Amino acid sequence: MYFDVASTAPLHPVARQALTAALDEGWADPARLYRSGRQARMLLDAARETVAEVIGCRADEIAFTSGGTQAVQLGVLGALRGNRRRGGHLAHSAVEHSSVLHSAERHLAEGGEVTSVPVDRHGRVDPEVFAAALRPDTALAVLQSANHEVGTVQPVAEVAALRGEVPLLVDAAQSVGRVDLPTGWSLLTASAHKWGGPAGVGVLAVRKGVRYVSPLPADEREAGRVPGFVNVPAIVAAAASLRAVRAEADQENARLHELVERIRARVPRLVPEVEVVGDPVRRLPHIVTFSCLYVDGEVLLGELDRAGFAVSSGSSCTSSTLTPSHVLAAMGVLTEGNVRISLPFGTTGADVDRFLTVLPELVAGVRAPLGLDLPAPAAAREPDGGPLVLDALGKRCPLPVIELAKRIGEVPVGGTVVVLADDEAARLDVPAWCGMRDQEYLGEAPAAEYGGDRGSAYLVRRVS
Repeated sequence: MYFDVASTAPLHPVARQALTAALDEGWADPARLYRSGRQARMLLDAARETVAEVIGCRADEIAFTSGGTQAVQLGVLGALRGNRRRGGHLAHSAVEHSSVLHSAERHLAEGGEVTSVPVDRHGRVDPEVFAAALRPDTALAVLQSANHEVGTVQPVAEVAALRGEVPLLVDAAQSVGRVDLPTGWSLLTASAHKWGGPAGVGVLAVRKGVRYVSPLPADEREAGRVPGFVNVPAIVAAAASLRAVRAEADQENARLHELVERIRARVPRLVPEVEVVGDPVRRLPHIVTFSCLYVDGEVLLGELDRAGFAVSSGSSCTSSTLTPSHVLAAMGVLTEGNVRISLPFGTTGADVDRFLTVLPELVAGVRAPLGLDLPAPAAAREPDGGPLVLDALGKRCPLPVIELAKRIGEVPVGGTVVVLADDEAARLDVPAWCGMRDQEYLGEAPAAEYGGDRGSAYLVRRVS
């Protein structure tokens, strides 16, 4: 079962048909005046009209890029350049896609200023807090339509109503083709492979009147916004599949919403110590994310793969950088043992039920070797009644939290446990564990104060 369309959707049958036909009819240079060039141009113009109609803008406001990441990067950097007379300040939410964060890093390196607006525990910005982060010198604000990791829908229209004259770029990669798009945007980006079109086609929409200067050298193609030869057959296939997906979206969304509700309700009942994250109401219909305490995310994803389920994760142990998802970190939720499920069109109730049958056994199998059911060791308190210090230095997520869970019972209610850890995920997961287990997180201190030679000390008071 493929449950990872938030990463990329399978090629839609309509896209496959359109691509095959366009390879024969749209291979020529659409900028040329001979017959095959004119034919390619007609196909490109028709595709642009289709995409513009779905997005809700004019066809001449649409430019095609090599993908969603390039669309975001060109949109951010081009809008900043076009509005530099306003100032050099960029504001974005803390849970934007990495393409926004990398563009912000580039802007900072070039002398600009950046504000990252925090989100609540559901991953949603407060419109008034976002608006308050805007300044007279803000050249651009960026807010996604819905989050790619947890599915939370952002209050774009509310932010747009409060932003004044600041241009607003909306990354709509997870929304285009699936749900109605928000209003009030100045620039909008999308990615065809998210809705079932071919990979390698992105969309950058820039409203008329919005100041935009391409950060790349000048080129006559795509209104000067995106240089290089356009892939007409892929664009035609992307537009055809977008029309088809949007036509079936309402019916499919209602069905997928019910299946996601089933997962959200049953996973916490079937699997102990699980936190379902993301807004329970204001969310995309096909995405659900949960995190399992005391579970190595990479191991769990491997077990699910062997059981026939393709899912993704924001756990640090599944990342090549060994850092937790910046989205989960910004939300302040558990990052270990994270699983993101994003259901494709056509997913059945039987598919979901099979996943719910397999999941508890797999999680239990991953946890079994960790000794969570063993009695706590007898030892343990310092003679002077000081805190219980747990040395988890050198241990990766989720081991520091596992040690905490196994041994917190050794201190009386009101006693303190200190976890020494040098894994960055512990900074997020220890407070999240306390929130889930109704214990009190006291904060962080230098590890040297408790005998550690590196890392940090995380202090927890036993409440129950």
